[in-house]
Amino acid sequence: DIEVYSSENKGKILTTFHFLRNQQQQENIPNYCLSDFIAPKETGITDYLGCFTLTSGIGIEKKVEEFKNSNDDYNLFMLKILANRLADAFAEVLHLKVRKELWGYVKDEDLSLDELHLGKYQGIRPAPGYPACPDHSEKAELFRILNATENIGISLTETFMMNPAASVCGWYFANPASKYFSVGKINKDQVIDYSERKKISVKEAERWLAVVIGY
Repeated sequence: DIEVYSSENKGKILTTFHFLRNQQQQENIPNYCLSDFIAPKETGITDYLGCFTLTSGIGIEKKVEEFKNSNDDYNLFMLKILANRLADAFAEVLHLKVRKELWGYVKDEDLSLDELHLGKYQGIRPAPGYPACPDHSEKAELFRILNATENIGISLTETFMMNPAASVCGWYFANPASKYFSVGKINKDQVIDYSERKKISVKEAERWLAVVIGY
């Protein structure tokens, strides 16, 4: 788990994010969990976790319906693709701004476009639903603490999909050792532990973790 505290009162927990650890046997590779990239509470070190949401899809629904009604599949697909690519590009720009300006831990970063695409920068920005955090329901707390729906008009469906679809959300980790990884398949012991930490039933945990359950 990663506990997020109020900057005004470090004894006040704003929210807790819950993560899973890779448990597959790997030679000379640690079994990572995203919480590994934040300083443990017992160290007393003040560490930071960034949260973000963004969208480039607001307002396209009208044009999507127009293209659907006129059977214009080409422009329908191109509009959706364009919106998704703009959202991805915006995510890159925001992460760059965090690294060089807002957090400023690599102010002199000067990477080529190819190096950026290969993720050669320091830090990661994993998203709920992706390999390192397969549980989409973690988006709920992200949206709550950022007040994302009120601030920028993105909402979540009952299954935690984002609306508009051309949206991105996730976390910023600045730790130099942070890296992308896959949780892989997990066993029931970790599902039970996860359900206890999230205070949900094992059945509900299995629902959200269906893609990685290995039993």
